[in-house]
Amino acid sequence: MPAASRALIVGGGIGGLTAGIALRQQEISVDLVEIKKEWTVYGVGIMQPSNQLRALDKIGLARPCVEQGGSFPGWKAFDANGRFLGDSPLSNAPAPAYPAVNGITRPLLHQLLSDSAINGGVDVKLGVTVAASTEDFDHVEVTFTDGRRERYDVVIGADGAHSQTRSRLFGSALRPQAIAQAVWRYNLPRPPEVAWGHTYFGPHSKVGLVPLSPTLMYLFVVTEEPLDARYPVDALASLMRERLQGYGGLIAALREQIRDSAGVVYRPLELLRVPAPWYVGRTILIGDAAHLTSPHLAQGASMAIEDAVLLAELLGAHDHIPAAFDEFMRRRHERGLRVIDSSHQLALWELAEWRGTPAPDADPIGLFKRASQMLLEDY
Repeated sequence: MPAASRALIVGGGIGGLTAGIALRQQEISVDLVEIKKEWTVYGVGIMQPSNQLRALDKIGLARPCVEQGGSFPGWKAFDANGRFLGDSPLSNAPAPAYPAVNGITRPLLHQLLSDSAINGGVDVKLGVTVAASTEDFDHVEVTFTDGRRERYDVVIGADGAHSQTRSRLFGSALRPQAIAQAVWRYNLPRPPEVAWGHTYFGPHSKVGLVPLSPTLMYLFVVTEEPLDARYPVDALASLMRERLQGYGGLIAALREQIRDSAGVVYRPLELLRVPAPWYVGRTILIGDAAHLTSPHLAQGASMAIEDAVLLAELLGAHDHIPAAFDEFMRRRHERGLRVIDSSHQLALWELAEWRGTPAPDADPIGLFKRASQMLLEDY
């Protein structure tokens, strides 16, 4: 008998929807609340490495993602002028039936997840979140912002980097910390020569091209920015073009296509490590609410999806919630920290290089390989 028969998920993003799908497959009743009145998502895309595809395959969604996305075997590296430096094929060992990496637009991934959740019986309510909660011996009683009160066996906080669930559990002092880098993203038509992911290394920034479908890709540029810098929305296209100055070849041509500021997704990069355990009583955090990372290993969404699938499996396999939560922490805490710490180190080495003071012990290629090898291991 599952440890829980009724669960509440707070947050309708990638982690929350994945948790809803996986919990329903364990025959656990699920309510999901999302504070947004409209389910809007970023208009660019995400990368789906093999470890993410392994987790998605457990809930039946790896194949639809690959069929509707843009798969690629690894990365080709170039200098700022487009001179080829080498390639780095990636492994598909975690999910051998699928490619090493898949790219997919966020709206399409959201549609696949939300359709699967709703069709699977997740009761979704938009424009609603938790106002308060109290726990007794065997339930969490939740008061919602629409005035309803319900009782649940378990509450899962999947409400992102600025999680209100986390604040209720651990206080407001645990907040994301900016790291003086930001990423700018923009969708563009995919040229035929972009058969792999591309990375271009400039003296003060890094640019990438990520396939999303046979005809679509997104361009990203990682730059040093003042901590928590925000810019006028209507200026984002010109600011992104400015940050691509100095790149030649294909990037120079693509730069001129960045004209619609509404299509630019700009995000300062942040990190957050929530100390173990990520739960209090019957309420637990997953995804960015518990372990927020920068995108240097392309693992933010993957970590949330792995969290969600594993937590559902454990709640279905254990008779008692504390046992399920404890095993979850044993299997997730160290893995999440290694992703954050490796990503942060890569960011620090990049910043030092861009500032003209490269770290003498910098080994980004070696660190990336070690982290990638760790992620091949089952979770």
